[in-house]
Amino acid sequence: MAQPHTTVDVMVILERDGDLLLIERAGTGYDDGLQCLPSGKLDPGESVLDAAIREAREEVGVHITPASLRPVHVMHFRNREGHSRMGWFFATADWEGEPYNAEPHKCAGISWHSADQLPANTVPYNAHGILHYRKGEPFSVHGWSTTS
Repeated sequence: MAQPHTTVDVMVILERDGDLLLIERAGTGYDDGLQCLPSGKLDPGESVLDAAIREAREEVGVHITPASLRPVHVMHFRNREGHSRMGWFFATADWEGEPYNAEPHKCAGISWHSADQLPANTVPYNAHGILHYRKGEPFSVHGWSTTS
């Protein structure tokens, strides 16, 4: 059965010296063992900026101000289960605190990676968004067939 609504996700690209921070999913039951950006779903009544700030704080312990987040890509994505997702990718090189694994029950660890050479086990949704961001492309659609 088709999902009646689109889930809104936020992904935070923390940049340092040409590298970006990825976390390894663990213990979640979905995509465990894969690398992804600090990310999560929009909560009811929450703006995408507030969600990005919250997710970065919850997952890697950093504090980000709304003014330091740049919206760099929006993606309409359909996952392998056929569920519709709208992903907002934000980038920043400005935050307070040193990133650490703030959710060890959901994350096996964090690591910095070259933005030009993402690990092969990067979540495809995130890898697509990072690639489009690096190309300066503000919008993409993945997992949908398009007709003219």
